[in-house]
Amino acid sequence: MKNLSQFLNFAAVARQGSFASAARELGLAPSSVAKSIARLEQELGVRLFHRTTRSVHMTAEGQALFAKCARLLDEIDALDLNSVSSGDEPAGTIRIGAPIGYGTRVVLPVLSALQRRYPELDIDLRLSDEQVSLVKEGFDAMIRFGTLTDSSMIARQFDSQPLVLCASPAYLAAHPKIRHVADLSEHAIVAFRMPTSGRDRSLEFNDQGRSVTLVPKSRFRISHGEALADAAVQGAGLSQIPEFMARRYLDSGALQELLPQCRPDPLPVNVIVPGSRTKPARIDVLIDALMKLRSN
Repeated sequence: MKNLSQFLNFAAVARQGSFASAARELGLAPSSVAKSIARLEQELGVRLFHRTTRSVHMTAEGQALFAKCARLLDEIDALDLNSVSSGDEPAGTIRIGAPIGYGTRVVLPVLSALQRRYPELDIDLRLSDEQVSLVKEGFDAMIRFGTLTDSSMIARQFDSQPLVLCASPAYLAAHPKIRHVADLSEHAIVAFRMPTSGRDRSLEFNDQGRSVTLVPKSRFRISHGEALADAAVQGAGLSQIPEFMARRYLDSGALQELLPQCRPDPLPVNVIVPGSRTKPARIDVLIDALMKLRSN
């Protein structure tokens, strides 16, 4: 008969990617964890992990089970005495992932204010421009740009970011004027190399009611958004970046926006949480705090 400890052991191995690391987290012997997983696999009739001498990786069945475990794990965590304060206020650790630039400039102030309001909250903010698995990495929530493709997750849009095409005044003074999208073929483009695919992100525009996508021919590629803005400030070429990255430079005059009449549709910004029916109170207050950005 399957029992709760088997699922807890399974979740620990899935998060850690190692029987030894999971055993340390659980305070058990590695052999006990391995036997527990073996019994669970036998009872379910599926293999949950691919095992080698150096690593452990979830199978497709293991990933599906881990996603379904999200509700159970949330409810257990909500009952953890370490997550309960003396009153009704949210407590415990919020593990949230966010892109480096947006997380630093936009999310961090929200989290700082949230912790001041709820002193029993612990914040674990992990900043990375790599797209990682929310469930596999053990996040409670994650900030992502774009639309949600994983139906097992719940997404709430709390912000939108316009994309602005920018260049430094020095660059613009030394190069042909830009009046139309077609003029961009004569200019140097600093391209954003997407970490997930290694490809250059296309430039997007709304030109007289038409959606226009340009694949930049660039000799300068950067995989970090903030550095993309810095490169434009230093005169390396044109960059199309989210407004939150460009705003301080636009306000100071270090960058000028080009073709503002051709801005594409803003990028949606979502907070993503596992698709469970119940969420700990700390996750609810996080979502509420982020949603207030939308009304500002």
